[in-house]
Amino acid sequence: MNLVFLAESIVGEPTWMFNWGDAYGYDHYWSHLLAKLILIIYGACLVLIFLYSLLQLSLAIVYKQQKKEPKNKTPDFDLDNAPVVTVQLPMFNEYYVAERIIERVAQLEYPKDKLEIQVLDDSTDETVDVIARKVEEVREEFGVDIKHIHRTNRVGYKAGALDDALGDARGEFIAIFDVDFLPDTDFLLKTIPYFQDDEVGVVQTRWGHINKDYSLLTELQAFGLNGHFAIEQGGRNAAGHYINFNGTGGVWRKETIDDAGGWEHDTLTEDLDLSYRAQIRGWKFQYLEDVIAPAELPITMSALKGQQHRWMKGGAECFRKMAWQLLTAKDVRLSDRIHGLSHLFNSSVFIFILILSLLSLPVLHIKDSFSDLNYFIQFGSIFILSTVFLMYYYWNSFRDKTENTPKSLGNFFIRFFQFLIVSMGLSLNNAVAVIEGYMGIKSSFVRTPKFNVSSNKSKKVENKYDKKSISLITIGEGILFVVFGFTAINRLIYGDIGMVPFHLMLSTGYGLVFFYSLFEVRPAIFGFVPKFSASNA
Repeated sequence: MNLVFLAESIVGEPTWMFNWGDAYGYDHYWSHLLAKLILIIYGACLVLIFLYSLLQLSLAIVYKQQKKEPKNKTPDFDLDNAPVVTVQLPMFNEYYVAERIIERVAQLEYPKDKLEIQVLDDSTDETVDVIARKVEEVREEFGVDIKHIHRTNRVGYKAGALDDALGDARGEFIAIFDVDFLPDTDFLLKTIPYFQDDEVGVVQTRWGHINKDYSLLTELQAFGLNGHFAIEQGGRNAAGHYINFNGTGGVWRKETIDDAGGWEHDTLTEDLDLSYRAQIRGWKFQYLEDVIAPAELPITMSALKGQQHRWMKGGAECFRKMAWQLLTAKDVRLSDRIHGLSHLFNSSVFIFILILSLLSLPVLHIKDSFSDLNYFIQFGSIFILSTVFLMYYYWNSFRDKTENTPKSLGNFFIRFFQFLIVSMGLSLNNAVAVIEGYMGIKSSFVRTPKFNVSSNKSKKVENKYDKKSISLITIGEGILFVVFGFTAINRLIYGDIGMVPFHLMLSTGYGLVFFYSLFEVRPAIFGFVPKFSASNA
């Protein structure tokens, strides 16, 4: 059957013949005005995405330049006069991984009389007993000063737990690890020496990935996080701009926490909040890209979406809280204000992507109906330039390069577009989170479920904390999958291919996120759980 005939039998005449004024009976003036308004908003989103990618490009250039410079040696360190360090391990109902991190931290290479471990336990289930037993076991086996601090409430969530225990901490320096991390035993020996500079308030290390090869989902998360920990953290630090403590895998000077006002829990990203308050106060942050703190990546779509929601919403909350303070603070360089505001505003890019994608549908009809406005639509090619800038950004952080450059480039292009497509698919979830943050809608701190996995496994992995459900956002993702898929096919059939690649990427991204979420919730309906395998990527 002829495809054009089939399409016309379903949707009638080709959509490119559709005319707003005729179809809806609008006066031509008002429909033309509405078309201009849509194009202005559409263009504004393109410009904002372009500016975001331009700033990312600038950081990539700075990062590449500083990589050519000789690496600084770790400062000499007199272990006999080492300062006291307190390691804080915040956790909540971490039945599967609590023992692992406690045992690893007890093995840190540091004078035992100068090391204190605080296990900050907010658990409400049998994890409390698991932690208590493990604490006693490592105290006897390793002879470390370790304390099990169990709260009977979760006031302030993670920030509240950190703040409550800080007053009892013996350490001059506070190392923090989330429960899914497995720091190398020489972690403190590589970080504490940098505090010999009295102006350094934080030393942050790069996250590694214990289970990067578990699936395509973890591969793509590692790809994105490597960009942040190389270009954003490394580039900003090299240029002297503000960076952030990443909530884990780093060490604070206790005096810095106190001087900046302590941990506050009015945002979901207490780490970003305190980081900016400390740097505005004049404290320096030291980023160590070559010191790695390995961690477990979320292996389910529900866990990833929950983590993304918290990060994106928390970023918006911090922008609301800190933007004006950053703008008006004294003795802050203009470049630091610009990059700092961009950093705090970063999560908003998902709002622009969502608006851009939704407006691309009426823009197609404007293109068909108002030929005098087509010149404006051609500026949409700026989106291609933004993509090129981001490709440069991620190429410089790509950690799977080999000596075979053509093969590395091929692998990079595949991984980059996979990452871009899934990021588009997550834009509804993330945009809703950002909007909630800007509107001041409060929500609880939902921690990411940990599975204690490290490699690709064929068997099903269970986790009682990984709550899955079909939310309104999931339904919305399914609708957008259909809408963009239909639009791409319809336009392709009639030869109007300008936006077809964009709509195909959107449809694929929303489809992946939707169906994977659906299969996780109701595998019995389909009889299997899909293999989102890295080996088949």
